[in-house]
Amino acid sequence: MNSASISDLPFMEAFPRPDQAQWRAAVDKVLKGADFEKRLVARTADGIRIEPLYAAVSPQARPSRSQAGRWHVSTRVDHPSPAEARDLALADLEGGADSLVLSFAGARAARGYGLVADDVAALDAALDGVMLDLISLRIDPAAGGRINALLLAALVERRGIDPATTTIDFGLDPVGILASRGAFAASWPEIGRRLVETIAALKARGFAGPFLTADARPYHEAGATEAQELGAAMATAVAYLRALEAGGMPLDQARDAMSFILVADTDEFMTIAKFRAARLLWQRVQQACGLEPKPMVLNAETAWRSLTRRDPWVNLLRATVATFSAGIGGADSLTVLPFTAALGLPDGFARRVARNTQLVLLEEANLWRVADPAAGAGGFEALTQALCEQAWTKLQDLEREASGDQPGIVAALANGHVQQGLARQRDVRAKAIATRREPITGTSEFPNLAEAPVRVLEIAPVKRTGSSPSSTRAADQNQAALIDKLAEGATRADATTAPEQDGLKVAPLPSARLAEAFEALRDKADMLTQERGTRPTVFLATLGPVSDFTARAGFARNLFEAGGLSTPGHDGFPGNGGTDMAALVAAYQASGARLACLCGSDPGYAAEAVAASEALRAQGATVWLAGKPGELEHALNQAGVAAFIFAGADVVATLEQAQAIAAA
Repeated sequence: MNSASISDLPFMEAFPRPDQAQWRAAVDKVLKGADFEKRLVARTADGIRIEPLYAAVSPQARPSRSQAGRWHVSTRVDHPSPAEARDLALADLEGGADSLVLSFAGARAARGYGLVADDVAALDAALDGVMLDLISLRIDPAAGGRINALLLAALVERRGIDPATTTIDFGLDPVGILASRGAFAASWPEIGRRLVETIAALKARGFAGPFLTADARPYHEAGATEAQELGAAMATAVAYLRALEAGGMPLDQARDAMSFILVADTDEFMTIAKFRAARLLWQRVQQACGLEPKPMVLNAETAWRSLTRRDPWVNLLRATVATFSAGIGGADSLTVLPFTAALGLPDGFARRVARNTQLVLLEEANLWRVADPAAGAGGFEALTQALCEQAWTKLQDLEREASGDQPGIVAALANGHVQQGLARQRDVRAKAIATRREPITGTSEFPNLAEAPVRVLEIAPVKRTGSSPSSTRAADQNQAALIDKLAEGATRADATTAPEQDGLKVAPLPSARLAEAFEALRDKADMLTQERGTRPTVFLATLGPVSDFTARAGFARNLFEAGGLSTPGHDGFPGNGGTDMAALVAAYQASGARLACLCGSDPGYAAEAVAASEALRAQGATVWLAGKPGELEHALNQAGVAAFIFAGADVVATLEQAQAIAAA
């Protein structure tokens, strides 16, 4: 506690003020010789050290939101039908949203759906009743992004709205499309030239932008750490600054044309630190360019990779943590993915819950009323600074990959540098997920085999006819004239041509959710259940009284049910101070299971595990044991125990084996 807070609480003067040494002495006493570093010091995926205790620090002046006040509550326009998209969008706006994200078909963020609007009339129908000059609009980056931007500009002109009164982020992000789709429609210098031309045409009509966005979502979905995500975003922004400057645009105008999209994840501390670090990094980039820094336009979206298809109600908790973190971290706008998004196109109920997650934190918790609530908190300040340092190193690493006319981030995608770094991180994360060092509630931990299905809209993913959006480019014609043609009724097909031969191709970044390995196990178990008429079962062979086996039986049940295997409960088989083996064997025979797992205490294993295994093996059971065997391993193996399940083991591999045995 600092001196200022002591003066506010004079009664605290009656108590001695402990120092760090006294605290450490008390901690060492509790640890009783255990390693302080292993027990109380954690590290992030980037290796940043997280201490158990931080001293308060003096708040530093930091860049804040581009506009003071509330962040924008955004919702996605992603239904393929313009009429249905309009109804959902109007319901969101009437329910408290003040920003729409146009996610056209072909956008990665549309997840196979997306608004199908190939001309201004269709886009007009999708936004019918929406007052474009009273809300903010953002276009999700997509292949063919220039046509999407020009269609929206043409709609504004067609409605007779003064572009200067609109707030539109046009979402042009060719680098992000290269990362997610694996192709450029032309060479990088030509891409830069067209960006300058498009921005000039839009500005000439009176649009203020932003026009370009550095979208970090493709990297996050491919497994990026916080520093990797920030480094990629900054490297993308630097590439755009250089391209626009090379095209004759003053650097300050190029800077003003930029916005960013970062992901709000379920790690509260690191998400807050990441958003705070992003503003500091962008300030440093501007200073390095010789510019007087301005606040960045920072949009946020909750994490796709953290969503689960199993027990999707838990996604509500994940979204709440992410929303809180993005709000505290200083996002200018936030899109909360509905809790059913991983299962299909969300319905009105899921969308309402998503926007209300923000509204509760805005209206009831008043999170927006403090510019930087984390300021002065030693932990947040230390994490923010460390993340800035790590991300700057990542930025420099990407910049060193520059080759010929390709900027660092483009060259790093072309030579596989980005893909290799993210693949290494995915492998590390996959191992943590598989061993449940990083648990997923409702999926790898505390699964619910009796979960009821949730509702999504009954609509198939969009199948575009003709050329794929990734294989087309905006026609090489005057962009101002193209806006006029689109406003007069020209279609997307009229405005696109085939890509050039010198367009760059790279290995696209994968998009994966963390829960997919466990979800695949559950899907397989459900398929077996449908084929057999009963769910594959594991018999929990409990030893001794309830007090002896409860802990390990609970562990085993949690583990097996994460793979969709049923583990019927019972009160055990006590008898004669131990276990009634005859009753245990009879219960196993009645269960119909092929796999039996011994569950008990260490003394119980020493006394009865060998006999129990032999009895179950005699009935044809494959026998496993919950816990590490220790000195009993040889004797247990001799008695037929085939495997041991314990904390820290590869649960995915274990469940694959269990399913094979249970389904045999």
